[in-house]
Amino acid sequence: MLSAAQQEQYQRDGFLVLPGFKSADEIAALRAGAARIVDAFDPAAASGIFTTKDQEKKADEYFLRSDNTIRCFFEEEAFGPDGQLRQAKELSINKIGHAMHDLDPAFRAFSNDPRLQQVAHDVGLADPQVWQSMYIFKQPGIGGEVRWHQDATYFETDPISVTTFWFALEDATLDNGCLWAEPGGHRTPLRERFVRTGDDIRVEKLDATPWPDDSTAVPLECKAGALVLFHGLLPHYSAPNRSPVSRHAYTLHVTDGATVYSPRNWIQRDAAFPVRGFT
Repeated sequence: MLSAAQQEQYQRDGFLVLPGFKSADEIAALRAGAARIVDAFDPAAASGIFTTKDQEKKADEYFLRSDNTIRCFFEEEAFGPDGQLRQAKELSINKIGHAMHDLDPAFRAFSNDPRLQQVAHDVGLADPQVWQSMYIFKQPGIGGEVRWHQDATYFETDPISVTTFWFALEDATLDNGCLWAEPGGHRTPLRERFVRTGDDIRVEKLDATPWPDDSTAVPLECKAGALVLFHGLLPHYSAPNRSPVSRHAYTLHVTDGATVYSPRNWIQRDAAFPVRGFT
């Protein structure tokens, strides 16, 4: 799937943008699937607010039990001072996670793509294993910031192998909170590790290397249908969305089965619900 030049670019920069990877029909089917999940979601049954700012305090049983099922999470700014939603629930959800690729037909159809298997092989994943899926809404006006981080923080393997497949379901622009990344930043150390022991989770600080800033980071603006592929050590970030338009995206986090998956990662699978690849 990837040319020699594209593979070289990925190795150099730690990311690659592939325009037009998914069709308008594929995007529409996935968005319809997400809409069905949100429509069936009862806000009164959930306590999940997604944030990357204070992992240890915000992560609760609702989050932990989302590892191998499907749950909706609210934006931090979705609620008013009275504790009520400021607007309709479909405009208040931050994301859906984390096993739609296995449990929902629309998401399974989108994710089970032999082309993704080939792309994974082209960037060095001998045995791709898909651990997590997320549908990210980046709601207009209240879409929250996602602070600088590395995805290997959440999916440690030895050696590090996690690779992110990020699909733009709408145009991602500077105005609505597109991704930012640091070219070559995948050659910097892993700074943090998100560790789970039973229902106890903590963030271990590993390295004091500073996060990038505007002097080294670049925006990854792209059109709907693009696939953004990036290395698990690549620092990346997205700004809040203060624009009047949303920025829907879908992500898959994939490791190499030829590496050792840490038993301290927050998502685990067993024989009753085995981790699978793209096909």
